[in-house]
Amino acid sequence: MHLYTVPLIFALVGLTLYVVLAGADFGAGFWQLVAGRGDRADRVREHAHESMAPVWEANHVWLIFVLVVMWTCYPEGFASIASTLSIPLFIAALGIVFRGASYALRAGTSAKRELRAIDTVFAVASVLTPFALGTVVGGIASGRVPIGNAQGDPWSSWLNPTSLTIGVLAVVLSAYLAAVYLAADAVRHGKPEMEEAFRTRALGAGLVAGVVAAAGLFVLRDDTRALFDDLVSGGGLAAVIVSALAGLGTLTLVWQRRYEWSRYSAAVAVAAIVAGWAIAQSPTLLPGLTVEQAAASHDVLVAVVVATLAGALVLLPSLALLFTLTLRGSLGYSPGDEDGAGIGAEPGAAGAGTAPDARVGAGSGATPIDALSASRSGLLARTAIAFAILGFGFLTVADAGWAHAIGVPCLLLSAVFGFRAAVPLDGPAATPDDATS
Repeated sequence: MHLYTVPLIFALVGLTLYVVLAGADFGAGFWQLVAGRGDRADRVREHAHESMAPVWEANHVWLIFVLVVMWTCYPEGFASIASTLSIPLFIAALGIVFRGASYALRAGTSAKRELRAIDTVFAVASVLTPFALGTVVGGIASGRVPIGNAQGDPWSSWLNPTSLTIGVLAVVLSAYLAAVYLAADAVRHGKPEMEEAFRTRALGAGLVAGVVAAAGLFVLRDDTRALFDDLVSGGGLAAVIVSALAGLGTLTLVWQRRYEWSRYSAAVAVAAIVAGWAIAQSPTLLPGLTVEQAAASHDVLVAVVVATLAGALVLLPSLALLFTLTLRGSLGYSPGDEDGAGIGAEPGAAGAGTAPDARVGAGSGATPIDALSASRSGLLARTAIAFAILGFGFLTVADAGWAHAIGVPCLLLSAVFGFRAAVPLDGPAATPDDATS
């Protein structure tokens, strides 16, 4: 493996996590959009909101990560993509902004009419965003993004058979993931009506996703023959087979009501699609531009790799704790509370997650490892390790003087944070009796 491919692997891992996690977030908005009217539809919307609200911001961390890695490590390729595909990227950005604003405004609603209006904006944005991002992938995969600033057609680069098919597939996969996750959440929250509703949706969306994916292969054969040939041979074909088997496995698990396992198989099915695309397109990033040619300088690649590995020591445990607490029902939702906080509920009301048994370590089954991970000393220790990796990388791997100038303070900060984690300084103050005993 060459150094210039490592950041791209990081970006693909981040893209996969974004599709799997934020995709379910978008899918929840899709089910809110098509829920209809009436009390049952309101319960569907509330269940989707309660399940996704604690984690939606964390899900978008991966999109930011992918963008930063791409524009830092492959600037020419990123500039070509961002300029040619500026319209769908702008639509996706608007969708993300409107979704975030909807989450913020929803807490201040005082009437059902206001709530319906905000939920409608949120739901429409939840469909437009994955569709627009899917068309971006389609534009890149179909070779319609030439090298250079805005050298491709601003419309046909993303309004073409491949892009439209992948855009639709992105929406369907998002709905599929969300239905699987929401069915599992309904069981955990003791909502048999919602379990049945989303079980049916998961089965239906899974079948539709399979049909769209199969149809997409025929579209690729006619529109992007080179990519199709690579996708149905070698590693690309293996990824397609894994995705199909995982998809069938998910449908079987959902049918058997084994929802927790179906979460993972559904994620594997979607992740295999991303992997298949990457394998089929390798080593080309854009037409006439390989990954090696697009890569930044050696020192930049080293800095990004080291920073990513160091940052993962802080980020991944934090995200793991967040999702663990969410799956245990310790954030934003108290098991047995069927109505949630309700419109205009005050902080501390039912469903707000403020009951004593919803706190970390109080009835949530937290282990000593969880407590350490969430504690201040645990964060300090991980920060010290992160700075140690940064210092080692900048001082020993990189050759530039500016890298060495960064490495020295990183090692010093590692020592400071490590000492602070090992020797707490905020204990109880000593008393005269203590000094003389």
